This record gives sequence, C-alpha cells and structure tokens, in this order.
Amino acid sequence: QVQVVESGGGVVQAGGSLRLSCAVSESTFSFLHMAWFRQPPGKQHELVATLTGDGTSEYVDSVKGRFTITRDNAKNMVYLQMNSLKPEDTAVYYCNTQTAFWSWGQGTQVTVSP
Repeated sequence: QVQVVESGGGVVQAGGSLRLSCAVSESTFSFLHMAWFRQPPGKQHELVATLTGDGTSEYVDSVKGRFTITRDNAKNMVYLQMNSLKPEDTAVYYCNTQTAFWSWGQGTQVTVSP
C-alpha cells in the first residue's frame, strides 16, 4: 500500500511563505502525474497544482504566480512552494496522484492569518 506523508504546514501571516513537502513510497513515482490538493474548512478537496513526470505543471487560477510545484524523482518527493499567502489559502493540504487515486494521507494544516 502506498504511503504518502505531507509536512511543512504552519501558521503564517498574510503575505508570508511556506514550503510543503510530500514523501511518497511508490516505486513508479517518477512516471506518475502528481498533484497537491487542499481542503478548506467545511469544503471538499480542491485541486491546486499538478506536475507530470517530465516536469509540466498547471495551477488553479487562484494560486497562479504565487505557488510552485516541483518534484525530486530521486527522492520520491513532491514540493509546493507557497508565496504571498492569503487567508483564503487556509486549508489542509494533501498530495496525491493527479486523479486522487490513493487514499488521502494525514495532510498538513496551513493557516494564514489576516
């Protein structure tokens, strides 16, 4: 069973930055289209950013220009650099395949204060 462990969340003021990390125990990781999702309080999971195995990324409009998704295939890691954070970015952040194929991990809480 694939294990996914997210980390790096915290409490920051608006305008601040955080870098989220995700460790994945999957031997075919380098071939997978990975993604970061988030779940704001009381809402469903929403797709934030995706990254193919060969490095093509896409972002939801609300984070374009502020968030950057990267990966290290040698370490089976996915990262999300989040800059210029806004209160509306407050959520639990999860990584998964682009199609959310795996069970959700524990996520990492990001709280942005005004």
